[in-house]
Amino acid sequence: MRIISGYFKGRRFSLPKNLKLRPTTDMAKESLFNVINNLVDFEDIDALDLFSGTGSISYELVSRGVNSVLSVEQNGQHARFIESVIDKLEMENMRILKMDVFQFIKTNKRAFDFVFADPPYDMPELNTLPNLVFSSNLLQVDGIFVLEHPKHTSFTEHPNFFDHRKYGNVNFTFFKNNKDLTE
Repeated sequence: MRIISGYFKGRRFSLPKNLKLRPTTDMAKESLFNVINNLVDFEDIDALDLFSGTGSISYELVSRGVNSVLSVEQNGQHARFIESVIDKLEMENMRILKMDVFQFIKTNKRAFDFVFADPPYDMPELNTLPNLVFSSNLLQVDGIFVLEHPKHTSFTEHPNFFDHRKYGNVNFTFFKNNKDLTE
């Protein structure tokens, strides 16, 4: 795994063999960030990474200069790996929260400018995740939510949908919050 761009560009990390996950491929991650570069000004955003896994997306966000990143990961081994990378790179603007994502969403009171989620592809609640993100006010007005998902899942009918990208077996659907949170 490597960080593609920004301050930590080129840094590589070997994943422990005991991590059981499906990290976003470097090719898909690079393509994703090429799209995101045209949507947000990294220096002005606070980001949330749900189902963080290896933390790869979070590290990329920090490397590109975001104000802050909160990573939420329930698996203890994964959270410890993320914490070790945070410590190794001295990422002062990144935090890992070892917690169930759905419990986090229920209790969170903060809105973010950018939210990324890479849930397990076989998670039964996958189709409900966009509605949950929007009903829980996780996104600031004009905030962007990106969901990584399998190819057989489509969100084009969602009212906040605005783009879909496919890179190999990796699919990203982009949503935008067009609703004022005070309404």
